[in-house]
Amino acid sequence: MQEGKTALVTGANKGIGREIARQLAEKGYTVWMGCRDAARGRTAVDALVAAGLDVRLLEIDVASDPSVTAAADALGREAGHLNVLVNNAGVPGFGTSPLEESIANIKDIYEVNVFGPIRVTQAFQHLLKAAASARIVNVSSGLGSLGLMSDPASAYSKFNNLGYNSSKTALNGVTVAFANAFRSSGIKVNAADPGYVATDLNGHSGPRTVAQGATPVVRLATLDESGPTGQFFEEFGAQAW
Repeated sequence: MQEGKTALVTGANKGIGREIARQLAEKGYTVWMGCRDAARGRTAVDALVAAGLDVRLLEIDVASDPSVTAAADALGREAGHLNVLVNNAGVPGFGTSPLEESIANIKDIYEVNVFGPIRVTQAFQHLLKAAASARIVNVSSGLGSLGLMSDPASAYSKFNNLGYNSSKTALNGVTVAFANAFRSSGIKVNAADPGYVATDLNGHSGPRTVAQGATPVVRLATLDESGPTGQFFEEFGAQAW
């Protein structure tokens, strides 16, 4: 017998991830805040617990197979099912020309931004399938939109980063692949563009707040049965692929 709605948010100790965790907890979810650094994670968890929210720490490094496997085992022992998975953990890659960015740097970005969500989704799939209703949200970016990046009139095209941007384009492809794979299970998988949010990722240069950035993610995480799957959204509607 399932008891309560559960969620896991990776990269949740700060920024958009922490805000997503907060908003889901306010909606009645028991939220595991996935954090690579246990000490920083504990600080974030304690702050939200003090605010009366049901959040818990789950130590997880999305770039490590053993860490992800151990995290899936740990959550499975505590919950047995997972209603929401938000693949939020990511690393930046700004400021270097595509003509000069090293292959090593691009590989490091892909390890977290692309292979991380694949690794986590595959490891937690049995818990998602065990839920009465499950949703997966991959936190992408408008910088991963081929339509926007190829339009010289788009503000996005001014941020021409090879590793980071293409990692989000790849993540969008991963989203569609998982949406098709999970379709028969009733699990919905979508990608969300938070917009240009002020976070550590960009030196707090973005004009949007973390609350605004979390909005499309939380909306997709709480879709009803009539909601879409295999799509890409920003706050106000569909985002260009």
